[in-house]
Amino acid sequence: MYQRILVPVDGSPTSNAGLAEAIKLAKLTGAQLRLLHVVDELPFALGAEGGNAVAAEVLALGRKAGERILQDARTQVRDAGVAVDTVLSDAIGGRVSEFVAEQARLWDADLIVVGTHGRRGVGRWVLGSDAELILRMAPVAVLMVRAGGAT
Repeated sequence: MYQRILVPVDGSPTSNAGLAEAIKLAKLTGAQLRLLHVVDELPFALGAEGGNAVAAEVLALGRKAGERILQDARTQVRDAGVAVDTVLSDAIGGRVSEFVAEQARLWDADLIVVGTHGRRGVGRWVLGSDAELILRMAPVAVLMVRAGGAT
């Protein structure tokens, strides 16, 4: 059964739904959770002049926000009586999904639990789907948790 569950978190309602499901599963199986927050440089790079100049202070703010997100999620997991640790990573030179898959390999995870918006059609095509990319790249099973209705 699952003993090492990786949970990417970003503080969104969708991510929180995935975290809640991971906590339930961990309580049932006695698993440990590893919470992962990836600071995504892409939105900053796209807004930067020339596309290559990622402002150090903007990334620092992203890291600080990521630390808060991880701290809040860690508190929630600990309050549920589940063992937990956290990893903060920068997605410099890659997609968030690549960093999630790599962390699953490095940590030897048994399962990845990720929230998904459940978008379909044009919404999925335009916005992309980190959850779908994680599913495609993951070296282990992935549990996709839908939060709310499809948008």
